[in-house]
Amino acid sequence: MRALASIVSLLLVAWTLPAAAADDDCKDMLAVTGAPEYKGSEAPDHAILCRAGYVLSFNLKRLTPDWVLEVLTSERFKGTADRTSLRNPFAPDPDLKAGERSELKDYAASGYDRGHMAPAADMKFSREAMIQSFYLSNMAPQIGPGMNRGIWADLEKLTRQWVCGHEQLIAISGPIYEEADKTVGDDKVAVPTSFYKILYDPERKRIIAFVLPNRSIDKDGKTAIEALKQFMVKAGSIEDRAGLSFLDGLTPRDRTRLLDMAPAMWSKRDLC
Repeated sequence: MRALASIVSLLLVAWTLPAAAADDDCKDMLAVTGAPEYKGSEAPDHAILCRAGYVLSFNLKRLTPDWVLEVLTSERFKGTADRTSLRNPFAPDPDLKAGERSELKDYAASGYDRGHMAPAADMKFSREAMIQSFYLSNMAPQIGPGMNRGIWADLEKLTRQWVCGHEQLIAISGPIYEEADKTVGDDKVAVPTSFYKILYDPERKRIIAFVLPNRSIDKDGKTAIEALKQFMVKAGSIEDRAGLSFLDGLTPRDRTRLLDMAPAMWSKRDLC
């Protein structure tokens, strides 16, 4: 009941945003795991944004997403949508008001990349989804070399490869803030100290989770799988660090087991 009430609440919030796609697609994305819920007595000011390829909770103070959820299948990676066909694709979110969103100028000369949480490469199935993936509400300031253009990109690619060995994976990604907030730009967009990604396989009831520091990471010649091993964590350990509760749509027994599951790298036979 808690998860159902959460989904209803989320959709009510999304309907207040005139161009947001608060429809059955959004409910479907949240149907298995439920939406991540804020821990503590009060949730931060936020807006739920439903997109063609993902749903997210946007923090209206930090101007970054707190979580972004995708339901990934191999069909999503097929299609003609291509980021190279989009002219100047990065854009402020049209469903958020100026002053409550990040702007292109906030990132200019900041030293940080606009780091996707739901990757553009996950959106080949739809031009609309591809365009929406470049909204700044889907991004947070991320170190470029060795992170956004390094091991974080490796994890995104590896996730797509794992999807091909599974019927479906649910990906939840977002930032973590564990130091005095550093910001960029006139709008004071918060700079995360690290980023998390949780992958849940609902068919096999398995989970794998990572926390990567927001810095350049030297892989020392290792493969992506080898380099990522040191960043594996129990999914439950992310909850306090991110201020969120995950997998509330599952049974209490399954949720407890999954969040406490010992980190173990998925094997190469899971790759396609």
